[in-house]
Amino acid sequence: MPFIERVTMPKWGLSMKTGKITEWIAEEGDEVEEGDDLAEIDTDKIAGTLEAPRSGVLRRIVAEAGGEAPVGCVIAVIAGPEVPEDEIERVAAEAREQLARGVPAEDEGSPVSGVAEVAGRGLAYATSGGGPEEIVLVHGYGGDKNSWLFVQEPLAARHTVYALDLPGHGESAKDVGDGSLAALTAVVTGFLDALGIERAHLVGHSLGGAVVTAVAARVPDRVPSLTLISPAGYGPDVDASCLRGFAEASTRRELRPHVRKLFADEGLVTRQLVDDLLKYKRLDGVDAALRTLLSTLVAPGGGGGLDVASLLPDEVPAVAVWGQADRVIPVSNAASLRGRVPVRVVEGVGHMAQMEVPGEVVAAVEAAVAGARSA
Repeated sequence: MPFIERVTMPKWGLSMKTGKITEWIAEEGDEVEEGDDLAEIDTDKIAGTLEAPRSGVLRRIVAEAGGEAPVGCVIAVIAGPEVPEDEIERVAAEAREQLARGVPAEDEGSPVSGVAEVAGRGLAYATSGGGPEEIVLVHGYGGDKNSWLFVQEPLAARHTVYALDLPGHGESAKDVGDGSLAALTAVVTGFLDALGIERAHLVGHSLGGAVVTAVAARVPDRVPSLTLISPAGYGPDVDASCLRGFAEASTRRELRPHVRKLFADEGLVTRQLVDDLLKYKRLDGVDAALRTLLSTLVAPGGGGGLDVASLLPDEVPAVAVWGQADRVIPVSNAASLRGRVPVRVVEGVGHMAQMEVPGEVVAAVEAAVAGARSA
C-alpha cells in the first residue's frame, strides 16, 4: 500500500530543542529497513544515531549534513517506490520551507515531566506515548531518566513509557534512606502505586536491573516482563574502582576517565556530558546519596555487593542485553542467566547499551513484551 513517512528530528530528552545532523549514513535512493541507521545527530548531551522508523526507500534528504533542525521538523522522506515523484517533492518542499523559517513543529509526542510523591519523597519522571502497555525505565548508578533518551521515543510509538529518576539522582529528592536494595524496591513499587499503574513491563540498567528484578520478585503479578541491561547483582565481577572513582570525583579531570569506562567508543563522552555529571554531583545531598548507594553496590572487599540472580521469578518473561566490551559490569556475569532467559550479547558495546545501540535495546524490550503476551 502506498505510504509517505516523514522522518523528523527526534526529541532525545526533555531539554532538546534542536539537533545537528553530522552525517547521513544512508543516501537518497537507498532501500532501508526499519531500524537501519539513517544519520548521526549531535544533541546538547551526546551524539546518537537516528534509525529508520519504517522500511521503504529514502526518497529525499531534506536537511543536509552540517545543519541544525528543530525537534519535530521533517528532515527526510521515506516512501514506497510507487509513490509519484511530484508527491514526494511536495512533501519535501513543505519541509524545506519550515526549516528555512526555523519554526519548530508541533511535538505532541514529546515526553512530559512530572513528580510523584512516594513515602514523602518527590520522584521526578518523564512520560510519553499512549499505548495500552505501560513500560517503566529504571536507570543505573549515577544516571537519570535522560539515560533513556534514545530509547524512550521509539518505545512510545507503541506503548506508554515512563522514565524514572531514582532517589539521589536527576531531579528526584536526594534522600536515599539506607540505600538498600529493599529501599529502592519499595520506591519503584511506590511509584507504580502513586501513578495508578497496575501492571508495568520493567526495564532496568545496571543498578536499575537489580532493582527491577527485586520488584518482580516482590510483586510478580504486576510485572508482565523484565528487560535487563548489563544488570548488577547477577555475578561478582564489577569494576569497584570505577564506581568508587565516580562517587569521589570532584573535578572534570577526575571524573572523565570513569565516565569513559562506560562506553566502548570513548568518543561518545563529550565535554558537555562530563560537565552535566559534574554539575549533578555538586548538588546538595548528591555526594551522601552516591556514597550510601555505593555501599549497596560494592562489597567491602571489592566486587559486587548485590546478589539478585536467585530472586528472578521463573513466571516473569525476561530478556537481557549485555555489551561484549562492558568494562564496569562485565559480560562474564551473564553466566548466571544462561539457560534461564535469552541473553543478547552485542559486540563492540560497553556498559551503556541503551545509548550505544538503542535499537538493540528497543528490540529486546519489544521481545520481552511479546513474550509476556504469549505467556
